[in-house]
Amino acid sequence: MMARPEIVPLVADITRLEVDAIVNAANSALRVGGGVDAAVHEAAGRAELMAACAQLGGCRTGDAKATPGFALPARWVIHTVGPVWRGGGQQEPELLASCYRRAVEVADELGAKSMAFPAISTGIFGFPKELAAEIASNTLHGLDAKVDRVILVAFDPQTMSIYERLIASQRASRRAVPARRTTAGRMLPP
Repeated sequence: MMARPEIVPLVADITRLEVDAIVNAANSALRVGGGVDAAVHEAAGRAELMAACAQLGGCRTGDAKATPGFALPARWVIHTVGPVWRGGGQQEPELLASCYRRAVEVADELGAKSMAFPAISTGIFGFPKELAAEIASNTLHGLDAKVDRVILVAFDPQTMSIYERLIASQRASRRAVPARRTTAGRMLPP
């Protein structure tokens, strides 16, 4: 059944979370990089994950592909390639939103019920944290998916604070939208 997933912010090490799938902020070659990518490869088992990624033939910016999780608590790793921030005029917001949408679509295809995202593109790719969090929150709140729980993993207190504020605002706005009447007089949810 498709529904909007519950979205939960959490300060954590994404490689230790017991979810069905974690999202890896990867590079387009799907080779070991830095930051989250390096941590995911290390925790999963570098050789195994590198071999699985090599079979995928790379990944375009805004797309997502999956591998097994190997030694991770998560069954799968969904690799997505976020955009490098170049000032916002190179479709960076649209590409980042696509990362979140495509990762959820891949998770749905795998049958995952829970997943965790890092703050995609906010590290060495330089995407502004506030804007990236807003894109993540808005995109995920607008999706209907089989995944029923999404964790937005913050690496630092600043990102956590941004996530908490945005998610609380999303929840409040959903409660404030009145139900609509159909032509038959039935009430529709907002």
